[in-house]
Amino acid sequence: MKRFADHFSGRAAAYAAYRPSYPPAFIQYLSALCPSHDLAWDAGTGNGQAATLLAEHFARVVATDASPQQLGHARPHPRVTYTVAMADASGLLASSVDLVTVAQALHWFDLFPFYREVRRISKPHGVIAVWCYDLMEVDGAVNPVVNDFCSHRVEPFWPLERRHVAAGYRDLEFPFEEVTTRDWAMTARLTKTEFLGCIGTWSAVANARDREGADLIAELAEALRTVWPDEERRVVTWPLACRVGRMSSLDAAPPTAPNEVSMR
Repeated sequence: MKRFADHFSGRAAAYAAYRPSYPPAFIQYLSALCPSHDLAWDAGTGNGQAATLLAEHFARVVATDASPQQLGHARPHPRVTYTVAMADASGLLASSVDLVTVAQALHWFDLFPFYREVRRISKPHGVIAVWCYDLMEVDGAVNPVVNDFCSHRVEPFWPLERRHVAAGYRDLEFPFEEVTTRDWAMTARLTKTEFLGCIGTWSAVANARDREGADLIAELAEALRTVWPDEERRVVTWPLACRVGRMSSLDAAPPTAPNEVSMR
């Protein structure tokens, strides 16, 4: 069993305050792929960014996360139930879920047990959607400064799992009938303070502080001082990498990890 890699509980409040929101049209698109709209499961929900959007399209949403601190800052919604749970133990009934979503979290999961759980709880022809976003783009003269910062200061401090985000999850097993999707992106108009707050939630920033005592946010703030006035808002864009699949053959066992006995 893969140990829960808790990179975010200590920054749960900042995560809730500064992380960007997903496009409502993107969530609507995913919902439209489902034959019915009774129940969605958002695994690794964090503070419920995706879960509350899903609640606009499903009668009920169960949002799980292994971090009680993250759920303590989750966004309330009358149709969303938040539960502390690992991704491979949802507690949901078999064949009950129309849509499974994983937003910016799949790279932390123990994949094979999670995929077994997805197949167990999904309805026939249910849908799974996983997505992530890597580095952002900022308009104007800010972008070269941010790119240099990410390449030279941040890159050495990312956890090993971050490589899957950089690959857009294309390097991960995805044992479902894959659906081709269009390109999606998140955008926001941020002040410099809001932008720095978002960067401050990165696991690499915490790792730099813990390993070397480095304050990467102070360094970036100084680098941006002459190119981003405090009162100015700039457009920030995060391209989304998304993989969508259908439960086309629930009677077939999912792939078996090395030295793992099939559950079939």
